[in-house]
Amino acid sequence: MGRLIVVANQKGGVGKTTTAVNLAIGLGQRESKVLLVDLDPQGNASSGIIADTRLAELKSSGKTIYEALVGRIPISDAIRSARERVFLAPSGPDLVGAEIELATREGRDRVLKQILAPVRDDYDFVIVDTPPSLGLLTLNALVAADSVIVPMQCEYYALEGLSALLETIRRIRASLNSKLQIDGLVLTMFDARNRLSHEIAREVEKHFPEKVFQSVIPRNVRLSESPSHGLSVLEYDPKSAGAEAYRNLAVELLARLEGNVTAPRTDDSNDGPARKSWSLRALFARDNERGKR
Repeated sequence: MGRLIVVANQKGGVGKTTTAVNLAIGLGQRESKVLLVDLDPQGNASSGIIADTRLAELKSSGKTIYEALVGRIPISDAIRSARERVFLAPSGPDLVGAEIELATREGRDRVLKQILAPVRDDYDFVIVDTPPSLGLLTLNALVAADSVIVPMQCEYYALEGLSALLETIRRIRASLNSKLQIDGLVLTMFDARNRLSHEIAREVEKHFPEKVFQSVIPRNVRLSESPSHGLSVLEYDPKSAGAEAYRNLAVELLARLEGNVTAPRTDDSNDGPARKSWSLRALFARDNERGKR
């Protein structure tokens, strides 16, 4: 059965959808077959992986994740090929009303789990992008999931939001999905010039040493530009810092799932000009070195 991973954070603007899209493409580039489920009514994961001309057709087709959730179509009818190894269940314009329609349904928190059951075996990974809230759609995703990846912006208020999300995960594990695990916390929008980014990174690493990913996602203009082209940053600019960071995250996730707790080697190479590493250990080492000067 394919591993179902939810990318979740109740705060918006933390790189959640960017992580879902680029992780899906990154895993696909490493020979995994991936289904990306866009469970966010904003539909940014859909537009971030499908060009505008084709996306409009998909959303008006009547075959989106919304129709599958309310029982009008099987989920297989909503799934479209996005890349050779990456498939998409797109968000539709009516998804914003799905929580209202599901509210009175029996077993409302298990609908996503039920509709995905027939297709999970077809994929190595199912990546679910969730809304920036802890509402019924996110609850459905967490109940269906094997694990959660939490993107976390390197800002002070992100720590407060993290506590609320972790408490929600604890409660779901206690009553609805005892197998739910946290794959890791991903530090996003890291600004190496900003002292606060380093302080937040150290604080998170201190409290969650076994959960925080070593792969850190930097602030990078290519990450902001790529969705407007319907591309991941791995495709839009494969040599950018953002692409390097998400490639490393995909490698690190695979290593963790295989039981290798040691962070994989990043894309640094002895050939050609030296590149700045975006691993947490390398960032801390450079920070310590500056502190000694």
